[in-house]
Amino acid sequence: MRVLFTTRPEKTPFLTMAPLAWALAGAGHEVRFACQPKFAGVITQAGLTAVPVGSDRDLFQLLEADPESLEEGRSGIPEPYDAAVERAKATWDHLVNGYDVAVTWWHKLENLPMIADLVAFARAWRPDLVIWEPTTYAGAIAAKACGAVHARLLHSLDVFGVTRELFLRLKGDRPEDPLADWLGSYAARYGAEYTEDLATGHFTIDQLPGSLALRPGPSHVRMRYVPYGGPAVVPGWLTRPPDRPRVALTPGLVYHESDEEDERFDDYVGELQGLLDTISALDIEIVATIADRERRKLARVPPNLRIVPYVPLQPLLSTCVAAVHHAGPGTLATVSLMGVPQLALPWEVDEPALAERLARHGAGLALDSGEATDELVRDSLARLLDEPSFRERAADLREEMLELPSPNQLVRRLEELVGEHRVR
Repeated sequence: MRVLFTTRPEKTPFLTMAPLAWALAGAGHEVRFACQPKFAGVITQAGLTAVPVGSDRDLFQLLEADPESLEEGRSGIPEPYDAAVERAKATWDHLVNGYDVAVTWWHKLENLPMIADLVAFARAWRPDLVIWEPTTYAGAIAAKACGAVHARLLHSLDVFGVTRELFLRLKGDRPEDPLADWLGSYAARYGAEYTEDLATGHFTIDQLPGSLALRPGPSHVRMRYVPYGGPAVVPGWLTRPPDRPRVALTPGLVYHESDEEDERFDDYVGELQGLLDTISALDIEIVATIADRERRKLARVPPNLRIVPYVPLQPLLSTCVAAVHHAGPGTLATVSLMGVPQLALPWEVDEPALAERLARHGAGLALDSGEATDELVRDSLARLLDEPSFRERAADLREEMLELPSPNQLVRRLEELVGEHRVR
């Protein structure tokens, strides 16, 4: 069959989609990856075939024109999707007003540059299955326009699906539905009517284990998370056993040469010197992934600290007894898959919710990054190293993930689902 993937032009979701695209291609299916033109190089670098559609639009640049909106976006899961993890917010006014803002100032801005070209390509290429990142609604519209089965591929908590479920429960006979109105207007342009699959797909592929995920809907299909961080080289020092227990410390941001002057993340790493001095007092070796420009701000580097701008996370974790990170979905999932106890210092969007679920499971600890002192981070890290329960629960979480079907194993199920939805 022919499978069309599509995503917004950000690496975080794409890196979690690539393994399934490889699996489908390896099983003999034709695979294409539609994206904004500037993102095509990231896709081809992963060995996949890119289809540039529409024009380039950087949502972060648009937000930077309004610093207040950018700061609100960093403060947590944006409305109305925060209701998925804070059920007290699941009121009609909060959801309908939140959808109105999200559609106008988020989803339209990301998707409108892609829709026309994506639909034209889908109608010409005739995919059997369209797989889209959960905010790339252009993929759902294109699937509707060409009659393809389509699915969302999650890379984090399904706040979008849960919020939609909460909204529909409260909607009743009320006519207001900003998301359906917008998606339905584009379905009508291409000769179709709005159906709920435009918002949530015919089915959803979820990569988080049950212990970390939100309650899955009946259309959810689970898949094991496979780490992929882009092109990487394993350094020689990483192949030698450490002299002391090794701990990974990563803020989670991948800096590239083009990002060196990007001030978007200036406040992310924050004041590192005190933290590094404090945790280096433990009898451990620390490997910290810190951008070169942040490293140059340090007055000193403790002797048991190795600083690198980037190192492949999975090979690093295979040598570690613990990890300290920002609780980004890819980082948290990779650490969990490696069975390593983790200290999460969440900062923005869905990170606090993911960190809370990790701590609840017992495979690690979570501290609010805005409130955690250097001493509290050190003491929490010491607990991870000293208390066996964290290692035991981390091993349990790893086993839970390994029990899920790999992308290769999921291919057959996707073939069946395409057939089932075609019949319907």
